[in-house]
Amino acid sequence: MDNCTKIRIAGLVKESVVDGPGIRFTIFVQGCLRGCPDCHNPQTHDPQGGEEITIGEIASMIDSNPLLDGVTFSGGEPFLQAKALAELAGYCRQRNLSVVVYTGFYYEEILSDSDNRDWLELLKQTDILIDGPFDREKRTTELAFCGSSNQRVLYLR
Repeated sequence: MDNCTKIRIAGLVKESVVDGPGIRFTIFVQGCLRGCPDCHNPQTHDPQGGEEITIGEIASMIDSNPLLDGVTFSGGEPFLQAKALAELAGYCRQRNLSVVVYTGFYYEEILSDSDNRDWLELLKQTDILIDGPFDREKRTTELAFCGSSNQRVLYLR
């Protein structure tokens, strides 16, 4: 892992219990091109917003908490920063932390872009993928970890 690689983030939650199973370190990445109406995180849309932080800085924060069960990448759109997040995900998995990724893309869309090795590498490092764009007409509070019924929780490991 290159500790100097940077990720543009909107924010961090050092202990979350709503962004995947167990206690999670959640990274809200900056940048999303979808602009879903009623998005839960509209402040993450601007690709130039937020701030840059190194993978090494994030890894240090993760390592300082022995209670964590895993790390979650949310957004914004994590696949827009797939290369850096795949590196961080690999680091987390080496420490037996699960990796959850929220994406506005569907799993099939990610797989169909087989030329994008960074996307496939992030997918390879992902334990649970929560896919699909938020759809306000299908909004639900009944599905764990999903905001709308078109989203899926896919267990990849």
